[in-house]
Amino acid sequence: MSPPPLIERYRGDLGTLEPGDPVVSLNEGSTPLVEAPVISERVGARVLLKLEGANPTGSFKDRGMTVAVSRAKGAGAEAVICASTGNTAASAAAYAARARMRCAVIVPEGKIAIGKLAQALIHGARVIALRANFDRALQIVRELAAKHPIELVNSVNPHRIEGQKTAAFEVLDELGEAPQALAIPVGNAGNISAWWRGFGERGEAPLLYGFQAEGAAPLVAGHPIDDPETIASAIRIGNPARWEEAMDAVTGSRGRIAAVSDEQILDAYRLLASEEGVFCEPASAASVAGLLAHGMPVPDGASAPETVVCALTGHGLKDPDTALGKAPAVTGCDADLAAVERIVLS
Repeated sequence: MSPPPLIERYRGDLGTLEPGDPVVSLNEGSTPLVEAPVISERVGARVLLKLEGANPTGSFKDRGMTVAVSRAKGAGAEAVICASTGNTAASAAAYAARARMRCAVIVPEGKIAIGKLAQALIHGARVIALRANFDRALQIVRELAAKHPIELVNSVNPHRIEGQKTAAFEVLDELGEAPQALAIPVGNAGNISAWWRGFGERGEAPLLYGFQAEGAAPLVAGHPIDDPETIASAIRIGNPARWEEAMDAVTGSRGRIAAVSDEQILDAYRLLASEEGVFCEPASAASVAGLLAHGMPVPDGASAPETVVCALTGHGLKDPDTALGKAPAVTGCDADLAAVERIVLS
């Protein structure tokens, strides 16, 4: 049997749910924590990969969405709305369908990976392609939710963060102790904030290494980026909604925010797939790219981390175009045993 739904396992830790709220679940959570021997050798520490792409819709967003939609359903909402670079749209659409609620998502036109768009559409969401970037889309949905009885389910929703913090609980439960460090991609900054909350509620404080793409690195630059651009579409965000919480988390952990190039992200993406057997979306690979590019700096008086968890936030099938564009070509062959043999053995 599969583990109980995330809400049932951690309900006592989810402070935003009401006693009578239903459980809208797809059995999210309980994602694998996988050893990464190749990366471990390269960075000189034990590296573990938290495969959040194993959630029902293929990303970590499901952890927060089960809580947000359960609370919305309990409060009597009939519809949910979000702005999205893709993963939130897919998750919101799936959980709204499960709850028999209407869903609308606003995405930046031409800036959403095809796998994520397909998910949102097939789950029945009303998808609106905005001729603007994610930050403008988020501004619009916040204004809409303020005017109408629609539940906003972006990471500005406190129920989302409550659900996402359970990833930290799972790591602590599986390891029996805290890792010395967490490496995590940073886009809208809700996830790094949630992990920090989860660790804090268990009395732990590992170093947090947050990594942004160079073309979308407002936390590194110290100011919003008007036209963020990166191949890692899930973190193509120029003005994170949880900017202050993310910086508080990094400062409180004595960790670091840094940027990695698209080339470094794609190198890590290929390394994970070809050497570790793990297929993640490009944004997920930012956590590994950051470790490889920047190492694991420690504050004065601290020891180098012996164990680090890399959060891989989404599955590689979310963005098949990038995968096909970076993978070796398919080899054509005649239907002849000898011809096939020559190719296989060459």
